[in-house]
Amino acid sequence: MLAEPLARFLARRGIHYGWAVVAVTFLVMLSTASAVGMPGVLIRPLGEEFGWSISSISGPLALRLFLFGAMAPFAAAFMVRYGLRRVILCALGLILAGLGTAVLGMGELWQLWALWGLVLGFGTGLTAIVLGATVAGRWFSARRGLVVGLLTASSATGQLAFLPLAAWLAEHHGWRVALLPALGSCAVAAVLVLLFLRDRPADLGLRPFGEAPDAPIVAAPAATGSPVAAAFAALRDAAQLRIFWVLFGTFFICGLSTSGLVQTHFLPFCSDFGVAEVQAASLLAMMGAFDFIGTIGSGWLSDRYDARKLLFWYYGLRGLSLLYLPFSDFSFYGLAIFAVFYGLDWIATVPPTVRLAGAAFGRERAPMVFGWIFTGHQIGAAVAAFGAGWSRDELLTYLPAFLGAGAACLVAAVACLLVRRPGVPAPVRLPEGAAVPARA
Repeated sequence: MLAEPLARFLARRGIHYGWAVVAVTFLVMLSTASAVGMPGVLIRPLGEEFGWSISSISGPLALRLFLFGAMAPFAAAFMVRYGLRRVILCALGLILAGLGTAVLGMGELWQLWALWGLVLGFGTGLTAIVLGATVAGRWFSARRGLVVGLLTASSATGQLAFLPLAAWLAEHHGWRVALLPALGSCAVAAVLVLLFLRDRPADLGLRPFGEAPDAPIVAAPAATGSPVAAAFAALRDAAQLRIFWVLFGTFFICGLSTSGLVQTHFLPFCSDFGVAEVQAASLLAMMGAFDFIGTIGSGWLSDRYDARKLLFWYYGLRGLSLLYLPFSDFSFYGLAIFAVFYGLDWIATVPPTVRLAGAAFGRERAPMVFGWIFTGHQIGAAVAAFGAGWSRDELLTYLPAFLGAGAACLVAAVACLLVRRPGVPAPVRLPEGAAVPARA
């Protein structure tokens, strides 16, 4: 609607419309990520109101995290088949339905599984980190690492930034009121997507940012074929390469040590040591602020340095910070030190992982392959979300979960050095009739 006049307005000032697309996508990923992180701060309020155990609440939250990743490769294929705007609007509609219905009348455990497990899982999965990789690939020929870092930071920060407000609202006004900021943010994002987002630069008669001025403007071909078949075809061929399994396994550990563990269980873990939930949520928000810096910096570094060595340092330092946490004495200063170092490394692993995937599998098919790698991330997150809850209920402590995640990160650090420098991307066969994205 307003994209064409805004594109002309920005062009007169020497600004490429791709940066406007990045701004809208930033808000979308920030808002949808809040729906991923928000339930973690509500574990205790839900348990107190309905009498549910931590492990019974952790089950639906684990399903949500699993679907958040499992949908990623199909989300990439859906974006090829149906376009960015339609997929994002569908995702925001599902999130608004899941959160809004919970506010109006959730009271049974099966409703928690349906609304926060299935509906939120599918909705957030359609706008997972693969959305950022797709936007960067379509709209940018230069500064791709920076764009991936910026959009990844928005996703990770969104999972944490709303938590202090949500914790305060839950404590003073109940968990239903605590969901309202996320609902409002998703509604605003939907309006901006409808008004300003376009699928490709060619839709506005533009070339990708950084493309040569004399390069042809290539429109996307008519999308045909099954997006589900295309996603599975990408998996079949990528699975033949060792680099895929190394990235899948290390990203499994990434999810195990971040969203599934710290994002979901950090507040009740701190509560076990006498830390107030609002204070613990503020520490998570501090992690989000430092993550924003760390992930953008990681994108900048990924454009300039060996991604394998960056991943070695990221996983190694994250593992050491998790091993330090149980011995921090849970004082304000001890937790603040953890929040700074862990926050800088929260999802700094994404830009170098995307870079390695792009180099190994090619610019056009990398988003779908990265979607499968991200599925590994969320399988790890689901394992941690459920396993840590089980550890707390059965062993009466979170310590095995946090120490185990720290040790796993050290294993991932060593595994990253086993990746060879990728050569020419291997061909990925798509099913007959399936569309191949146009060169962006």
